[in-house]
Amino acid sequence: MIKFQLNRRNTLSLLATAASWPMLAGAQTAAGTTTAATAAATAGATTQPATRPIPSSGEALPIVGLGSWITFNVGNDASARARCAAVMAAFFSGGGTLIDSSPMYGSSQDVIGQGLRIGHSRGESQGQKPSSVFSADKVWVAPGSRGPAQVEESRRLWGVPRFDLLQVHNLLAWQDHLPMLLRMKAAGQLRYVGISTSEGRRHDEIEQIMRSHAIDFVQLTYSLRDRRAEQRLLPLAQERGIAVIVNRPFEQGSLLRSLAAHPLPGWAAEMQSRSWAQFALAFALSHPAVTCAIPATTQVAHVRENLAVAARPLPDAQQRQRMAAATQDWV
Repeated sequence: MIKFQLNRRNTLSLLATAASWPMLAGAQTAAGTTTAATAAATAGATTQPATRPIPSSGEALPIVGLGSWITFNVGNDASARARCAAVMAAFFSGGGTLIDSSPMYGSSQDVIGQGLRIGHSRGESQGQKPSSVFSADKVWVAPGSRGPAQVEESRRLWGVPRFDLLQVHNLLAWQDHLPMLLRMKAAGQLRYVGISTSEGRRHDEIEQIMRSHAIDFVQLTYSLRDRRAEQRLLPLAQERGIAVIVNRPFEQGSLLRSLAAHPLPGWAAEMQSRSWAQFALAFALSHPAVTCAIPATTQVAHVRENLAVAARPLPDAQQRQRMAAATQDWV
């Protein structure tokens, strides 16, 4: 991991600026209305998040990361970029490390790089000990020899000396790119290698690669609504010692919108879930094969709400069954 320099004073400066933006002021619901329930859900987010080991190395990784699909694709909008920097500041301040992106995500890589530079320069000026960022990106290019050039461009946009993790995005030309990534790892140019999929697609091919190649990570969709990964991929990841990154735990908000039509069960308090978002994220994280989940957001309050889940006990097997049964007709 590289170091991202950040301290409390810098974080408060970013968040104070963010507080002037309606999108970031307070804890907001999907409808944009501040509620006491959502504000309460962020309580305790300052506690360091739990970690799980990356099976291939034993390295501890915080169980809540940060995605950038759509949310960080803001082009050159200065205000939107500042909001993304504030989200990153809150994420690092709360103990998060893994940020995930892709060349497919428009301006997201450049926005992440800008956020890292802001944190680095402000932290450096204060002489503070830096925090760590676990940089996770992807290769997403047609078959051929352009993979290394794309990786280098992604690295330049992030401004990191090397990536911690590179994944073949949605298996595009994986026969070309996976060997390249494995060579980079062997040469010390990369720490971990993985593959990714989303929305339940291409599970058969994912399974084949997991069984036949020495990958460190697999990224897939897993949520209260989409549990297909439970059938083969999650058990296989445990069997093969492959770390699992969960994408789309809220399904870009559609899952939460479905759940919002119903009251949160009173017994959710047993798991300290104070919102549907925390309930859904706790379910995804509580599967024993899952290493990390990467919800994406544009709101500081939601970063804190997500990190708070990682600082509390996760549901056990019996509670997971109850959660799934209670929501199966709503999702």
